[in-house]
Order: sequence, then structure tokens, then C-alpha cells
Amino acid sequence: MSTNGALNRKLRMGLVGGGQGAFIGRVHCTAAVLDNRAALVAGALSSNPEKAKASAPDYDIPPERAYGSYNEMIEQESKLPAEERIDFVSIATPNFTHFDIAKTALAAGFNVICDKPMTFDLAQAEELAALVDKSDAVFAVSHNYTGYPLVRQARAMILAGELGEINAVRSNYMQGWLRTRIESDDQKQAAWRTDPSKSGAAGCFGDIGTHAYNLARYMTGLLPESMSCHLKIFESGRKLDDYGQAVIRFQNGALGCVTASQVSHGRENDLSIEIDGTKGSLSWRQEEPNQMIVRRNGEPHAIYTRDPNAPFMNELGAAACRLPAGHPEAFFEAFANVYRAAFDHMAARATGEKFDRNDTVYPNVNDGVEGMYFIQQSVASSAEDGAWLPLAHKRARR
Repeated sequence: MSTNGALNRKLRMGLVGGGQGAFIGRVHCTAAVLDNRAALVAGALSSNPEKAKASAPDYDIPPERAYGSYNEMIEQESKLPAEERIDFVSIATPNFTHFDIAKTALAAGFNVICDKPMTFDLAQAEELAALVDKSDAVFAVSHNYTGYPLVRQARAMILAGELGEINAVRSNYMQGWLRTRIESDDQKQAAWRTDPSKSGAAGCFGDIGTHAYNLARYMTGLLPESMSCHLKIFESGRKLDDYGQAVIRFQNGALGCVTASQVSHGRENDLSIEIDGTKGSLSWRQEEPNQMIVRRNGEPHAIYTRDPNAPFMNELGAAACRLPAGHPEAFFEAFANVYRAAFDHMAARATGEKFDRNDTVYPNVNDGVEGMYFIQQSVASSAEDGAWLPLAHKRARR
């Protein structure tokens, strides 16, 4: 059995969401157990109690720990002896439910890994961050694209100055699955994402635009200053944006562009980023995650491959690899890297070790607040015909 530092046992996971017909809950579970550092032992897998319990065998959750609601799970798990109860709660549910689940879990002393966007609106995000501050719990947000080895490789290179001063960032996330109004046919994933009462103030920009923005922030460390945004509904009758573009001014004078679409024919999960610096530039695509191109004028283009044993890999990039070069690592492994980094801190908390909850490898509650601020300001700017609005939140971290 793999250990968690001095803890010398697996961390125990309680999953909220992920019942029959869901997608991301299964991903959370797979990522959490990938490195044999955690075990799924309890769950409240659906807001429908019958469905929640019927889904439990799919995860090998024993009947006595298959709960009908998250409140029941947290209440009953809190009553168990310390050596049996869950260590953390993973939240894999629609946006509007995140806050109450996370708040309840924190109040009971459990660590939390929450899907993004972190909450329904900015007010909830700021309140949740204050609760995290008052606790000693680990709180991670599953911006999973930060877990790719070459994303972390690029972050370390940029922060070390290898690209010089960053001048420009272009981050795009293109999909096409909402080209027609499949939500009208009660397609589960589309229905809640296009419903303002469940998704929040933004549709496409809240769902995937936040990923593109978070990736730019994570890789460059640039602090934002202001933004101008235009959101659009192209499918008539839809209530939330299905396309959007934002221009971002960073505090160092750099410019950024974020484009997100869910109505581009044939696009699947095409998240890509290009970063220009005074000494070089780089580009990376999520659909081809094991290669990154670095360019410098007058030199051959360099293709960085994901190779943990290569001398060009830095410590942050190599540490995110599990396989030798040539064996593709992708979505599950990147997701698992977020969990693995959070597990390091959960183990430290359980054994009384001190750790920095602000400067973390994994996205934390501050990144979650920033994501909600990005959504709020995007919607507000678009409502004012692209007006320039502030984007620097007090909790922004480098």
C-alpha cells in the first residue's frame, strides 16, 4: 500500500455527486485513487436518495456508507471514530450546490476538493474563502489542466525567467457540443449548464472560459489589472452565453486574450495557450498534451516532450510524470496530479505538520475566488458593451 508521508495509511474519500448518468464524479474517483494514496469509502452520489444508493455498487461503496444526501453523509461520518471516518469530501455536482456542500464539510472539519467554478457567485466564493481561512482544512479546486506535466514545466520555466518578460497570452477553449439546443431534449450535462438557476451568471464562459483564464494565470504568474469582455448567445432561446471573448490587461503591461466557445463545429476539448515573452515564446494544446513548442528567433523550434528522465525537464514538470517518455499521459493523470498535491497537505495536516495553504501547487480557494470574480466581471463588462472593468481581486495569488 502506498503511504502519505508520516501518515502511513490511505486517505479516506467521501464523494458527493457522480451517480448514474454523471461524468465528472467518476473522473474525481479515478484521479483520487490513481496513486494508491486514497480509497473511496463513502458517498452521497445523487440529490435523489434512491438514485444515490442505487449508484453505490458502481463504486464499491458499502450499503451502510451509501448516503441519501450530503448532509446525511457528513453527519454520519462525523460520528464515526477518527480511524474510520472520511478525511476529505470531493464535490462533483452542479455549480449551485457547491457552496452549501463545502460549507457543511468545512464546519465538520473535513478537507475539501471542489469542482470548478467553485461557487454559484462571487459572494459565496468570498464567504467560503473566509471559512477556509478560519479552519485548518485543505481546500483544493479541480482546475485539472494545471496538473499536466508540460503545463507545470512551462510554469517553472516562465517564473524562472526563461522566456523573459511576458508580453502576451492567448488562451482559448473551443468546443462544439452545444451547437444545437440539446438541453431542450433534457440532455443532463447540457440542461444544468445552460440554466441560470443552476450554472450561475455565465454559461460557456463560466464552464470553460474559467479554465482558459486559470491556465493563463497559473502558467505565467501574471497578475491581472482589468478586462473588457463580449459574451454572445448564438443559439436562439438559450439563456446563457455559448461564446465569448475577453481582453485582459495585466499589471506588468502584458495583454491577454481569452476565447471560449461551445458552438464551434467539430471542436471537442480544444484548450490551447500561446505565451510570448521577450526571450522566447511557447505553445501547448490539451488535446496533444505531451508536446510543447518553444520558439526563439534565429533558433530551431524546440519540441519539448513529456520525459521525466530528460535533462531539459525541470523539477516541477518531472514530478508530475508517472510514465516514461512515449507512453501518453493525459486527462486522468493531470486530474490526479491535483489530488496528489492536495494529498501531501492533507497528510501533513493529519500529522500536525505545518504547510503553506496559499502558495500551493494545486489550485486553492484563492484561485476559486479569482475564477468567480472573472465570471462576474466578464458578465458585467459584456452587459456594458465591453466596458473596461477591474480584474484584480485582493485574493489573487502569483
